[in-house]
Parts: sequence; C-alpha cells; structure tokens
Amino acid sequence: MTDEYIEMYDELSNLISKDKSIKAFSVLEILKKYSSDISVFDMMEFTSQVIKENQYVQENYRKDSEKSYIESFLMRIKDISNDSNSYNHDIDKKSFSEAIEILRTHYETAIHDSKPKVALIFEIASIYTTFILEEPIHPVGTPFPGSLKVEEKNGTFLCPVKDANIDTPNAVCNICLSEQLDF
Repeated sequence: MTDEYIEMYDELSNLISKDKSIKAFSVLEILKKYSSDISVFDMMEFTSQVIKENQYVQENYRKDSEKSYIESFLMRIKDISNDSNSYNHDIDKKSFSEAIEILRTHYETAIHDSKPKVALIFEIASIYTTFILEEPIHPVGTPFPGSLKVEEKNGTFLCPVKDANIDTPNAVCNICLSEQLDF
C-alpha cells in the first residue's frame, strides 16, 4: 500500500517535469485517484489521532480544534471525490514542486511511524486546498488559542500560528498559502 502512495508523489512530480504549466484539473485527477483508496477505517484512525493530539489543547478550544481538523482535512477527502468543478487555472510550478518534496518527506517519515494513511489524509487535503481551491488549509474562522482566528483581509489569508509552525517537521503550514497574522 505504501508503494501506491509513493506512486502518487511520482505522478505529481511527473506533472512538474513534463509540462510547461500545471493545470489544476490534472492535479485533481491524481488526488481523486489516491483519495478513493482511503477507507472508513483510515478515517476512523485519523479521527482517533486528531483526538489524541488535541488532548493537550486548552479545554475551552479542544472541541473547536477537533472539529476544525476533521472539517479541514477529513471532510476534504470526501470533497475531492465529489468535486466535479472544472479547474483550469495554472498552478505555480515552483511552489508546487517545493510542496511535493516537503510532503513526500513527511510521508516517508509517517511510513516509519506506521501511520501512512493518517499522514496521507493531511497531505492530500492540503494539496487540494492550497493548489486546487487556492484557500488556506485551515478555513477562515478557524479558532486558535488566544481568541485568534484565520482571517481574510483584502484577498490575503492570515493565520495566527503560521510562523510558529513553519519549522515543525510534520506541519502542513509549510505549504499553506496563508501569511502570518500580526497581532
């Protein structure tokens, strides 16, 4: 099964190397193919992992945090399968290439942690949100401790925790198009 996902990264990398431009619909087709292999059991494992990781979040933010992760990542997998929109925009080749290398490294680490499907849910949803929908990975309004939220101002997405997580090895913040919210 893990070889299959290495194939996904290879397919995404092939888009970068062979095409002058990368069309969003080409990326979406690859994401659809691999997201369809995520089972209900994988989704349950993902949910369990989110709940486990949120046990250290302040109690008054815990439920919102869990809900946010499930909506931002798990529900996106369903959205990908059902997405019949025609995305004809070009994807920035340099940003996409960097994202694929970052995520491939995350995934290879996840294989050793024996949670490759959990990592894959994060990664597929992050690619979809960032490069297909052109939105921040955490939706506008996502709450964070300190009464801060992801915001949109004048077409720019702002996140209160972007800079704090940029060096976290498994954080998808590295590929998110949001900018740091000044507070």
